[in-house]
Amino acid sequence: MRQKLETIYNSLFSYFGPRNWWQAKTPFEMIVGAILTQAVSWGNVQKAIKNLEEADLLTPEKLFQAEEERIEELIKPTRYFRMKTKKLKAFLNYLFTTHQGDLTQMFNLPLLELREQLLSVYGIGRETVDSILLYVGNFPIFVVDEYTRRIFSRLGLLPEKISYEQMQEFFHTNLPPDTRLFNEFHAQIDALGNQICRPNPDCMHCPLAQLCEKAQGSKI
Repeated sequence: MRQKLETIYNSLFSYFGPRNWWQAKTPFEMIVGAILTQAVSWGNVQKAIKNLEEADLLTPEKLFQAEEERIEELIKPTRYFRMKTKKLKAFLNYLFTTHQGDLTQMFNLPLLELREQLLSVYGIGRETVDSILLYVGNFPIFVVDEYTRRIFSRLGLLPEKISYEQMQEFFHTNLPPDTRLFNEFHAQIDALGNQICRPNPDCMHCPLAQLCEKAQGSKI
């Protein structure tokens, strides 16, 4: 299975090239982006982050002190901006209550302990938490999502009805615990899911077509 995953990774990397995730000026900006990107395009998240930066609120201290109404106005491009403001405030409350507002202190916790703490924060689910741990904390934890489910079930490597934990364990079991590999592999999967392996897939242009049960079946 490890060899299959390596073949999939190499095929994706050859097709899309390096994805350079996650581009941000600071670790805190990456965390804000991870929270805001739920159910919205990355382009809209970038608009909101630019608004926060121009308002000089893109630090833990300043965003923690900012009024919710002010934050809501600035992050309107991200949809559900009132709910996302509450999520940002919940994370900041956790950060200042538990770690004195210090991200370095937070990331010094062991992986499983920190993951459990972050999952207890209002509105921050597994994919968001694992994105923060991988892309900001540099922990070797594989991020999975609906793109992962769709692609790997079509490849015949995972059942379509599988839990987040089971999907994640599949990668943890069959790949070395390499943060850089996990970073790039997840980014490659999302590129394929977003551009080609959609609900109505473009199998003709898929770099994994020769490996894919669905693509091969569509030719019959």
